[in-house]
Amino acid sequence: MTEIGLVSCTKRKQDRATKPADLYTASAFFRKAREYAEANHESWYILSARHHLLDPNGPRIEPYDDTLSGASVDKKRNWAQTVYDQLQENNLLADGNRLVFHAGRDYYDELLPLLVDAQVNVETPTDGLRFGETLAWYNERI
Repeated sequence: MTEIGLVSCTKRKQDRATKPADLYTASAFFRKAREYAEANHESWYILSARHHLLDPNGPRIEPYDDTLSGASVDKKRNWAQTVYDQLQENNLLADGNRLVFHAGRDYYDELLPLLVDAQVNVETPTDGLRFGETLAWYNERI
């Protein structure tokens, strides 16, 4: 079993092209979620509103303004299907793997139904927490 952290992108980004792991470090949430994911999961990826599933050490990308917050259900479903396909292509849906979402519901609500038939475990440890509570959750664990 492999535990994989999935960290959402954030509105705040660096103002220049950089590798995905560093693009979102202007955000306190991203910094904390990344630190937690690096310390507690065998691997981690970024859930990007524009680029879908990103390898944190992948090619440099430019800053962008796309978000799933307030997006239509159709847009979120299409996005989720692409992410699901990428998870499959990267063999992240292997039997017994655990996907741990470090993201708001906009980044997993439409993805979770697609994962029902996959033989993976899913966790959303900060589900239902407000922003300050989420930061406190990470602070207590890193």
